[in-house]
Amino acid sequence: MESKRAAVLSTAVMFGFLLVGIRLADLMLLDHDALAAKARNQQQVQVDVSVNRGLILDRRGRALAVNVDSYSVYGRPFRVQSPGAVSSALSDATGRSYDRVLASLRSNRNFVWIKRKMEAAPAERLRGLGLEGVGFLPESKRLYPKGRLASHLIGFVGVDNQPLEGVELEYNEDLQGEVKKILVSKDAAGRTLSEGLDVQSRGNGLVLTIDEGLQYISEQALDDAIEKWEAASAIAIMMDPYNGEILAMASRPTYDLNDPGGSRISSRRNRAITDPYEPGSTFKVVTAAAVLEEEVVTPHTEFDVSDGFIDVGPMRVYDSRRQDRILFTEVIKTSSNVGTIQMGSLLDNRTFHDYISKFGFGSRTGVDLPGEAPGIVRDSKRWSETSQAAISIGYEVAVTPLQILRAYAVVANGGWLVSPHVVREVVASDGTVLKQFNPGLGDQIISTHTTNILKDILISVTQEGGTAREAAVSGNLVAGKTGTTRLIDPDSGEYSHERYVSSFVGFVPADNPRFALVVVVFEPKKQYYGGRVAAPAFSAIASQALAYMNVPRDDFRDKNILLVRNGDF
Repeated sequence: MESKRAAVLSTAVMFGFLLVGIRLADLMLLDHDALAAKARNQQQVQVDVSVNRGLILDRRGRALAVNVDSYSVYGRPFRVQSPGAVSSALSDATGRSYDRVLASLRSNRNFVWIKRKMEAAPAERLRGLGLEGVGFLPESKRLYPKGRLASHLIGFVGVDNQPLEGVELEYNEDLQGEVKKILVSKDAAGRTLSEGLDVQSRGNGLVLTIDEGLQYISEQALDDAIEKWEAASAIAIMMDPYNGEILAMASRPTYDLNDPGGSRISSRRNRAITDPYEPGSTFKVVTAAAVLEEEVVTPHTEFDVSDGFIDVGPMRVYDSRRQDRILFTEVIKTSSNVGTIQMGSLLDNRTFHDYISKFGFGSRTGVDLPGEAPGIVRDSKRWSETSQAAISIGYEVAVTPLQILRAYAVVANGGWLVSPHVVREVVASDGTVLKQFNPGLGDQIISTHTTNILKDILISVTQEGGTAREAAVSGNLVAGKTGTTRLIDPDSGEYSHERYVSSFVGFVPADNPRFALVVVVFEPKKQYYGGRVAAPAFSAIASQALAYMNVPRDDFRDKNILLVRNGDF
C-alpha cells in the first residue's frame, strides 16, 4: 500500500516538474525575446540628451553664452507606489502644478520628464527626499551671463538645446554638441544608474565681432532715448566701415535671454534686420551719389528752391524752411526736398534704379543672422509719375537700418560695398581656429572722388547751418545725415501726422572713420525731427565709444604736448 502511495506521489512530483520544465522551455525558447524586452523596458530606458554647446564670446573673449551643470528630474510611473504624495513633493520642489505632475505619474508611459535642467542645489535637496520612482540625470544648461545684453543678436535655445533665435540658430551646426543616448536604470537598492555626460565634450565656439562695452554703450543710449521721447521702439547699429564687422547691434524693446518666455514675441524680433521702413532724408545720399557719378552736377551746381515747394504730378512736396538759390552741397546740408527732387530728375528711372541696387537696397545684405528682410525697391518699369521724386527723398522704398548703415559705410571707406557680419571665428573646444571671416571691402560701387565730395557735405550737416548740430562730438568731426519720415496710418492708409520715424546715420572721425553708426527711433512723442531725437543719441553713443576705443581727438592731433613733472620748473 505504501509502495503504491509512494509511486503515485513520485509520479505527481515528476509530472509537476515536467510542467515546470515545459513552461520554462516555453519562456526561455519561445517567449524569450518578448519577455527580455519587457524586462529591459521596466528596468532601464534610453534618453537622448545633448552635451555642452560651444561657448559664445565677444571680440575680446568675454563670455556671452556658457554652460552650467544642472539636473533633470524624471519619473518611472510603474515604480511610484504613492503617486499623490510623490506628486505633492515634486510640485513643491519644481514649481510645476500638482495636477500635471500627478497626471504624468499616473500615465501608462515607462518614462516621463518632471522638470528639465534644475539648478544643482534644489535638485540635490529633492534627491535627499528619496522619492520612489523618481530619478535624476545630469545635463548641461545654457546660461547667458549678461542677461539682456545683445539678446537679439545672440539668440537663445530651448530646453533641449534646440536653437531658436540669433547666432544660436544661424551657427547651430557649429555650436551643437553631439546628442548622446543615456541609459537610465536602477540597481537592487533602487538607486539611479546612468552613463552620465562627458563634460569635456562640446560643440565649437564662436568669437563674435561685437564688443561688449560698445554694445552696452549703445543699449544705454537707446534706453535713454526711449524714456525721453516715449518712443515705441529704437535701433542702433555700429559697424566697422572697412570690413563690415558689426561692433554693436541693439534693439528696443528687448528681453532676457535667460527667460525668453517672459517677454512678448515682438520684443524678441531683431528689428535691425527684420523691420523695413521708409528712410526719408537719409536716403538722399544715394541720390546725391548717383548724380555725381553720372556727372550731371558738380558741387557748384545751383538749384532754385525759392518757392519752398515743388509739384510732381498730383503731389506737392515742401521744404521745412524757405531758401533761395542754393548750391548742390547745400541741398544735402539743409536737407532740401525741393533741391533733391530737382537733382533726381536729372537721371532717367533705369539709371537711378541701378544706383539704388548697387548700394544693395532691395536685396539682403547677407548678414549671418536669421530673418533678414530684403526691403522693398520696385522695378523702375513699375514706377509711377511721382515715384522718382518720392524715391529721391526716401519714400516709396523700404530699407532696414542695416542696409542704410552699409550705404553710409560706402561713403566712409571710399566707395566699397562691405559685407556685414557678426562672427569673426569658429573655434574648436581646444582653441584651434576652424574658420575665420574677414570678407574685406568687397566691390567698389562709386568713385573715391565722389565719396570725398559727399563726406565734406555730410560733415557740414553737423556744423553751423546743418540739420544735425546735436549729432556733433566734442573733439572729433562727425559726418552724417538726418532722416524724418511719416508712418502709414493703418486705419486710413494715409501718411500719419502723429506717427514718425526719426533717424541719424553717419561715421566718425569723419576723416579716418573708426565706425559707422545708425540710430533709428520709431514713434517718438513730443518731438519727431531726426536732428532732435536721433542725433543726440548718436552723439552720446559716438562720444563714449571713441573714449572707450581710445581714439584721439581731432583737435589734439599735430600738436606738441608738453608733459611736466613736479620739480621741472
